[in-house]
Amino acid sequence: MGGVPTLIAFFAHPDDEVLHAGGTLARAAAEGHRVVLVSATDGEMGPVREDQVRLRELASSGAALGAARVTTLGYADSGHGKDLYPDPPDRRRFVRAPHEEAAEKLAAILREERADLLLTHDAGGGYGHRDHVHAHEVALRAARRAGGVRTLTAAIPLTAPIRLLRLTSLLTSPLALLRGPRTFRTALLRVEHTPRARITHAVDARRYASHKQAALAAHASQVRGPGRSAGAFRALVNMRTPLFAALLGREWWTEVDRG
Repeated sequence: MGGVPTLIAFFAHPDDEVLHAGGTLARAAAEGHRVVLVSATDGEMGPVREDQVRLRELASSGAALGAARVTTLGYADSGHGKDLYPDPPDRRRFVRAPHEEAAEKLAAILREERADLLLTHDAGGGYGHRDHVHAHEVALRAARRAGGVRTLTAAIPLTAPIRLLRLTSLLTSPLALLRGPRTFRTALLRVEHTPRARITHAVDARRYASHKQAALAAHASQVRGPGRSAGAFRALVNMRTPLFAALLGREWWTEVDRG
């Protein structure tokens, strides 16, 4: 790698890299780091589609963030509902992949890239998504296998998601005001907040908000799809960049003790 510091971002699905780390990655790339995106899954719940839409969107997101390489471990999305669907014919659901198998795949990339830093999900997966939790566990094993690579996990201070949820709820539904604070409390119950005492790194990436916003827009299938999450994505993509920067221009991390 010619002495260039290398940062690997390992997340469960295409679009996770933007939501958790888009600003950090864009800033790192702009400051001369080699940035590599690794997705555990192809983001598909069904069989692989010939056009592999989610992976093409991931590549476009990586380009917007300045990533030098974008790749995947090759697993299928496990979904977040109560039921875990059967594996597609050609690959496992990620949550069914043995930890050591997936960790070795990721460790091989860490060794190949001579990674200096690994970013990934927190232990609770943000809101308990089984693939996020599995990715966290796999990442820690891979970092040890690759020789103790420094690892930071995504952190969410209490104040940041409150502002975001209030704004996106208002923007995506004119009835949000009528529903009142109960709507917000219900949504917030799904988010696992990080006590500020545990946060070790705060990244100010407001200057790179346009990169993060463009990377989010690259996930067009998620932005244009049905459901509340798509509505929130659309609101963020269409938001004026200064407001987007104020809401999502800072990212927080907790360093994992290598001992």
